[in-house]
Amino acid sequence: MNILLLGSGGREHALAWKISQSKKVDQLFIAPGNAGTAAVGTNLDVSATNFPAVKDLVLQHNINMVVVGPEVPLVEGIKDFFLQDNQLKNIPVIGPAKEGAQLEGSKDYAKEFMKRHNIPTAQYISVNKNNLDQGMWFLKAMAPPYVLKADGLAAGKGVLILDSLAEAEEELNAMLNGKFGDSSATVVIEEFLAGIELSVFVLTDGKSYKILPEAKDYKRIGEGDTGLNTGGMGAVSPVPFADKAFMDKIETRIIQPTIKGIQEEKLDYTGFIFLGLINCNGEPKVIEYNVRMGDPETEAVMLRVKSDFVDLLEGMAEGNLEEKKLDIDERAAVTVMLVSGGYPGAYENGKTMSGFDQVKDSILFHAGTKAAEAGVVTNGGRVIAVSSYGNNMHDALKKSYENAEKISFEGAYYRKDIGFDL
Repeated sequence: MNILLLGSGGREHALAWKISQSKKVDQLFIAPGNAGTAAVGTNLDVSATNFPAVKDLVLQHNINMVVVGPEVPLVEGIKDFFLQDNQLKNIPVIGPAKEGAQLEGSKDYAKEFMKRHNIPTAQYISVNKNNLDQGMWFLKAMAPPYVLKADGLAAGKGVLILDSLAEAEEELNAMLNGKFGDSSATVVIEEFLAGIELSVFVLTDGKSYKILPEAKDYKRIGEGDTGLNTGGMGAVSPVPFADKAFMDKIETRIIQPTIKGIQEEKLDYTGFIFLGLINCNGEPKVIEYNVRMGDPETEAVMLRVKSDFVDLLEGMAEGNLEEKKLDIDERAAVTVMLVSGGYPGAYENGKTMSGFDQVKDSILFHAGTKAAEAGVVTNGGRVIAVSSYGNNMHDALKKSYENAEKISFEGAYYRKDIGFDL
């Protein structure tokens, strides 16, 4: 079969790497892809959100399945676009339709869904300019820190955690007045949950599900989890505290009610569910839903999937996922992200990269890179993920750090303490 994978980041390179290993694949195309995806498939210079151009690619290259990497095309309704087009409606799209994608596209929608289906999460109130007084009362009734979340997609920047009430009140006003554009026209105010975070990934055909290896990612730019939030500086899998007892709680209290809720609400949901969870004294709670795989967790998780991944994708598309086999590699897998100098603030693109040929015992997943006359150059804040296997987390991290040292570009930076809290 011919598969089209949409996206251009490290997550997409890791998915492409795994998909390309399947004997079921004749041709793999990635739109738009990056310098790394070009090694495992054919890059096509089309934006994942340009639906008419995506349609042209699908027809031109006889595509049999479309796998959507990032959230924006899903929230904007790429699956609905396919279903409403006579030439495309029979081509499966791995990802939910627009309403199901609101589980990520709207924090308020996700919170209401969790409330309806008794899924454990933080207490909250949704605030807009019409009920601002209620929002202020809610803040005053809470103990710090205060959590403010833009309702809509804000490229990972729409969550503020503030220590002072005065600052929280000021930021709430700023958000409602367009700090994050239309995304913060509604703001979800939440109680702060103390604990350690965990990412759990589920494949579903809308009825049955398979649980992929869990992972923990590291969002802050600075060591010891300090400084500004990023798109993710590294990830580890498995996660030591996510033992069988804890994962059983996640399955019975969160995953099963989520799938049941999808069925009861008749959501067209074929694809990935990414549960952003927190371990509160041994009790899992949902921080957020995402409707795609995580980044950089995918760059660790895909290493641990031993099964034919395309077989699992087919199971989702055809509605027979429960008949498919998911085998997990017992080894640990980690990823360490190299980023541009200045990220997540201002940074420069176009820095020439070298050292790829010296890397041994690690897999490089490109994120913000592109091919140029000078070779491979940087083309984003998060540039490249160094992923490795190991008998345990420390063994795997040692390999990733040794190889991260070999990759060179001006301003390169990476955290040297991934997994420090485990």
